[in-house]
Amino acid sequence: MVHTKSRSASRTVPYRSLLYVAPIIALVLFFAHYLFVNALPAIAPDSPYKDAGRPIEERTEDLLLRMTLEEKAAQMALVEKNSITPGNAGYAGVGGVLSGAGAKPEDNTPEGWRDMVARYMEESRSSRLGIPLLYGLDAVHGHGNVPGATLFPHSIGLGAANDPELTRRVAEATAEEVRASGVFWSFSPNLDMPQDIRWGRVYEGFSSDAQVTADLGAAYIRGLQGEGNTPAMLATAKHYLGTGGMQWGTAVNPDYRIDQGTTQASEEVIREFYLPPFRAAVEQGALSVMVGLNTIDGKKMSANKHLITDVLKGELGFRGFVVSDWYGVYEIGGGEYAATVAAINAGVDMVMLPFEYKPFVQNVVAAVQNGDISEARVNDAVRRILYAKFVVGLFDNSAPSNLDVIGADARRALAREAVARSLVLLKNENVLPLFRSPTLRRIAVAGSAADNTGRQSGAWTIEWQGIDGNAIPGATSILAGIRSAAGPEMEILYDAAGDFDLPEDSADIGIAVVGEGPYAEGVGDNPYPSLSAEDLQAIEGLRKVSGEVVVVIVSGRPLFIQKELPKWDALVAAWLPGSEGAGVADVLFGKRSFSGTLPLPWPASIRQLPFTPSGRTADGAMPLFPRGFGLR
Repeated sequence: MVHTKSRSASRTVPYRSLLYVAPIIALVLFFAHYLFVNALPAIAPDSPYKDAGRPIEERTEDLLLRMTLEEKAAQMALVEKNSITPGNAGYAGVGGVLSGAGAKPEDNTPEGWRDMVARYMEESRSSRLGIPLLYGLDAVHGHGNVPGATLFPHSIGLGAANDPELTRRVAEATAEEVRASGVFWSFSPNLDMPQDIRWGRVYEGFSSDAQVTADLGAAYIRGLQGEGNTPAMLATAKHYLGTGGMQWGTAVNPDYRIDQGTTQASEEVIREFYLPPFRAAVEQGALSVMVGLNTIDGKKMSANKHLITDVLKGELGFRGFVVSDWYGVYEIGGGEYAATVAAINAGVDMVMLPFEYKPFVQNVVAAVQNGDISEARVNDAVRRILYAKFVVGLFDNSAPSNLDVIGADARRALAREAVARSLVLLKNENVLPLFRSPTLRRIAVAGSAADNTGRQSGAWTIEWQGIDGNAIPGATSILAGIRSAAGPEMEILYDAAGDFDLPEDSADIGIAVVGEGPYAEGVGDNPYPSLSAEDLQAIEGLRKVSGEVVVVIVSGRPLFIQKELPKWDALVAAWLPGSEGAGVADVLFGKRSFSGTLPLPWPASIRQLPFTPSGRTADGAMPLFPRGFGLR
């Protein structure tokens, strides 16, 4: 229902009648508008904005001058793929389409992805002005949406490796695979700095250290966007701002506990801790920034004009466009019209609706006509969106996709290297690496994550919440990596539950690969992250048949293990390594050395949560392992 400033009508027209009539009027006006737009004169092929030889600023301004208010409003809409067909996307002229929550083509293959995205792009280019849409998705650890793509370690693993050049190479390889499917926009990197391991998105951040996050975030943007005049694709620095510092129990969503909650931070903490990674992202040339779903300064981030317009766009000089997160604008409250007005006036340029786009376009048009949003603000938003589209080459690029790069050997080798570099050795009673023992003949392997490529890949893998099981095409499990590294002469016994029918100490060593099942966002909020009873039983089963036990934890965050740790001979944090489980075995067997360090503290008890921005524990005591710890 379109907001209006007139109150006299409400005295004469019954409210119940408006409930039925308003949607019909809105639809009539919407279709009337597009009939009008299609009746506008065609655009000459030699129009300045179509000339690739002209400066981008000139092309952007020329195109902006040719657009109707409705066309501008449509460019500010980002719609979920299953809520708009390719034909409607072109007809409506929306600015972007995204695959969210596992949305995928019916033919879920690299070819299916390429063809689906191509249909959206072709339809958008056939509109009156031929403005191509941006297709976006969460390529947060490789092109995880596509079966068969290379899956790199999640950001927490890259944070453990703490090597900007490695991070840049991973992002560059990711960009190559994503671009092969025709997608030019990734919602990454994540610059959140987690301070509470109970949060379900800890693994999406590089570190709880602002400098590490800034360095690796800038490197990731460099890899995604390239370092030439034309970026390979658009990077998205997210989630602006303070998303890693929400307080436990403040989540608005009744199904969550901390995700999308409230961040309590002074202006000083904001500037000294949360802002530096985004400053580095802007300096690196990030072309889009996504605002978070958290509340800060008593406001939903999408409505925080001070932090978006004054700080990000003003002080930092951000030139790209600001996009909201999933349904984030309407969570501002006050109804869709009021929320839209608040977000756009705060500085949000593109709104991830993600569903109904027609009411949004109408609300923006009505808000300008009512004087609630200035046309100058709309022009600024659209100018930023168009500028990014021109910079990335959407108006001019027609190169065919090379699907052979998806899951190619060179990228899998890079992922395997990244896995090995990400492992952190937390305890070692002269057990690792395994080649040090010349008498090693029999190894027993157990645990829920040993032969489970879904668990080692985590969420944002084919499905939003990931897949629990061996259903990741082309992936190598950690167990398979162990068997390969050990060689044919080594006897490898495997039972996930650790139920071996063997005499005591009949195995030379036991390897327990244990950890968490996949989860994403608030679904992963957990009041006490720890190993399952089944995994603990598997470790005990190994202890009965093995003289020494190595525990490898596959998880998206540190787990509470303080009671069990004394019983283990060695402990390795493997995080969420992705598709190349052999990288874990490379380090266990000494083919590569341990080099990773903890990207955030590993707490000894729940009383130590949350960590302070400086990495100290809440109770002031030493954590089980401090940030930066890692044995060699």
